[in-house]
Formats: sequence, structure tokens, C-alpha cells
Amino acid sequence: MFWPMLAIALGFLGISVLTVLGIKVFIEAQRLGREVTRTTERINRASEDLERAATGLARAGETLR
Repeated sequence: MFWPMLAIALGFLGISVLTVLGIKVFIEAQRLGREVTRTTERINRASEDLERAATGLARAGETLR
């Protein structure tokens, strides 16, 4: 009777550990997704700024001719 109860307890413990680890992975994946979104927005803003600067520079170059 001891061994079956031990097996059940260890099985429950294993499932509990996997649940906790799964929750941690889910939380970190959400955090990573938010960070990727934030970084993508920053890259897009920098790209727009660079495009505006290049357009202004091209116009300035055309007036020098």
C-alpha cells in the first residue's frame, strides 16, 4: 500500500511542478511579446525619421545644382 500511495504523490508533485513551470514560460513569453512590440515601434519611428531626413537632404542636394 505504501508504494502505490508514493507513486500517486510523486505523480501529483510532478504535475504541480510542470504546471508552475508552464505558467512561468507563459508569463515570460508574454513579456517577450511586449518587448518585441515596443522594439518594433521604436524601429518604425527611427525608420520614419531617417526617411524624413533623407528626403530633406535630397531636396537640399537638388538646390545646390
